Amino acid sequence: MPVLGRTKKDVISEFRRNELLTAARTIFGKKGFHDASIEEIAETAEVAKGTVYLYYKSKKELYMEALRFGIESLNRELRSRADGPGSCLQTLRILTETKISFFDENRDFFRIYYSELSKLPSHPAAIAMVRDLYTEQIKVFEVILRNGVRQREIRGVDVEKTAFAIADLTRGVATQRLLGTSKTTLEDDVDFVVNLIWKGIAR
Repeated sequence: MPVLGRTKKDVISEFRRNELLTAARTIFGKKGFHDASIEEIAETAEVAKGTVYLYYKSKKELYMEALRFGIESLNRELRSRADGPGSCLQTLRILTETKISFFDENRDFFRIYYSELSKLPSHPAAIAMVRDLYTEQIKVFEVILRNGVRQREIRGVDVEKTAFAIADLTRGVATQRLLGTSKTTLEDDVDFVVNLIWKGIAR
């Protein structure tokens, strides 16, 4: 019986894909692409190896989908938090904390993300996919900044460049935390990012 245009089979298929992608993020994050195996991913997802191939043709396709799945999850979270009430400064703080916290809580995914970014020049498909999803993330920050300019909370800055700067600075701090080079708390790291940016754009 269809539910909101979806059959029971559709729901089960989506659930199974999500399970496989979650397992893939974990295994790829721990072992990297070359050392990870479909067998381990299937075992982690508690399915047969053949089930994996029902959904994904190869380990590479599963790897790219795991990367896409992670970035899309982050983007959905950022859009959700950006829709809440608050000033430009308050919302930027919320988004910064959301992004850093996401990587703290999904370190396996971030290892994939960080690894793939370093190899983009040799992976045209990865370039297009990561670029498009990263652009979606930038647009979330752009909306907040444009509202800030309109409300005269911030100066008339180049919104696109500022959005990229915030996203990249936040990713850099998240990387430090992943590598263990940041010894400060989440709150301190969020303060660092937001204060640095705000000093440059506030009226």
